[in-house]
Amino acid sequence: MSTIPNEQPSLLLVDDDPTFCGVLRHALEKRNFSVTVAHSVEDAVPLAKANPPEFAVVDLKMDGASGLALVKILHELDPATRIVVLTGYASIATAVEAIKLGATQYLSKPANADEIVAAFGHLADPGLSLNVQPPSVERLEWEHINRILQENGGNISATARALNMHRRTLQRKLAKRPAGG
Repeated sequence: MSTIPNEQPSLLLVDDDPTFCGVLRHALEKRNFSVTVAHSVEDAVPLAKANPPEFAVVDLKMDGASGLALVKILHELDPATRIVVLTGYASIATAVEAIKLGATQYLSKPANADEIVAAFGHLADPGLSLNVQPPSVERLEWEHINRILQENGGNISATARALNMHRRTLQRKLAKRPAGG
């Protein structure tokens, strides 16, 4: 934390979703952080080098370089930086990699500001048995379908063809969001 009384701790928020960044930035500022936002690793690196943050929230998957590359850079700039990695595509392998590169914690999206702030206080052990619940098959299928849907610009018919699935079957699967991970 900051050594100067009443100074807000600096936080770098890096996610390629501008809406998510806006909401999370506002929530974190209400929790007394001084938030700087970047929408890619490439935009975040010069900001971090100019003013290494005390805290960082980094999305794993973004256009361009992976959030893991930024975790490594942030950790090299200042090993005391508390880094929380967020992802919509949680896996034990990427969680372990993030922790080894210097992340403090790894959270699955959606994560709210309170969960993120709490995660800054929990140091992960690199030799850990992570408490990351593997996602259910239904959840993995739903996430895969949504990723393909996004790649097809939201076009249901094109997505159904890409998945070799009937359009109505795809619509039914999209309507059923699986619970949990």
